[in-house]
Amino acid sequence: MLSRQTKLTILKILSMFSVVRGYNIPIIALAQYLSAIFIMAPEKRALSVILDFNLFIIVLASSLTIASGYIINNFYDSKKDLINRPNKSKIDRLVSQRTKLQVYFTINFVIVLLALLVSFRAVLFFSVYIFLIWFYSHKLKKYPIIGNLTAAFLAVLPFFAILLYYKNLYPQIFAHASFLCLLILIREMIKDLENIKGDIANDYKTIPVKFGEEFTKKIITGLTILTIFPVYLLVEIYDVGYMDIYFYVSLIILILFLLLLWKAENKTQYLQLHIILKFLIVSGVFCIVLIDPQVLIHGKTLLKI
Repeated sequence: MLSRQTKLTILKILSMFSVVRGYNIPIIALAQYLSAIFIMAPEKRALSVILDFNLFIIVLASSLTIASGYIINNFYDSKKDLINRPNKSKIDRLVSQRTKLQVYFTINFVIVLLALLVSFRAVLFFSVYIFLIWFYSHKLKKYPIIGNLTAAFLAVLPFFAILLYYKNLYPQIFAHASFLCLLILIREMIKDLENIKGDIANDYKTIPVKFGEEFTKKIITGLTILTIFPVYLLVEIYDVGYMDIYFYVSLIILILFLLLLWKAENKTQYLQLHIILKFLIVSGVFCIVLIDPQVLIHGKTLLKI
C-alpha cells in the first residue's frame, strides 16, 4: 500500500501535468520535427534531421516555453477557471500558486541555459517568447481581438524557431502557417464563447462579452471563409503532395462546423465545436507526412514551387 505522503506526491505530479497540459506538448514537438523534415529541410534524410542536436535543443526549449506559458496562464486564470472548468480547477489547485511560480521561473531559467547551447540569437528568441506569453497572460488576454490575435500568434511561434534555424523562407511555409493561425484564431473565439460566464465574472473584455454571441459567430464565419485562401495556395499553387487530401477534407469539416456554430447556444455545444477544431489541428500535424513520404528515407533535392 502506498503511504499518504506518496499518494499526495503523485496527485501533485498529476496536478502539475494538468496545469502544463502535458498531453498537448508532445504534439507540438512532433509538429516541429515533421515541419523540419518535410517543409524546412526536405533535402535531408529524416534521420539526420532527427539526430540534429541543435534542433533537438530548440524543440526541447520550445516545449518547456509552452509548459511555462501554461503555468503562468493558469496562475492568472485560477479564479476564472473555478467557474468555467470547475473539475479541472480542483485538480490544478492541488499545487499551490507559490509552487507554480517557483516551477515557472525554474523552467524559464533552464530554457535560457538550453538556448545558450545553440546561439545568442536563440537566447534572444526564447527570451522574447517567454515575455510575450507572460504579457499575454497578464494583460492582453483580457482584451477583445488583440488577445485572440496574440494567442494565435504565440501558438505558431514555435514553428518560426525552426524557420529561423534553417533560414528557409519558402512561401508555402507561410501558407501553412496562415491556415494553422486561422484555425487557432477560430478556436480561441470558440473558447471565448465557451467561457463567457467566467469572463463576465472576472471582467475579461472578450469579443462575446463586449459585442455579443451573434457578432462573434459572424467573425468566426468570416475567419472560416478566409481559410479558403491558404488552402487554395497550398493545393493549387504549391506542391503539398498527398496532403491536399487533408485540406479538401478540412474544408468539408469546416462547412459542417459553421452549420453547427449557428445552432450552438450552450457551453456543451461550443465544447463540441472546440473539439472539432482541435481534431483538425492535431490531424494536420500527422498529415504533414503526406507531403512526400519518401523524404523519410531519401530526402529530396528541393520542394517544387
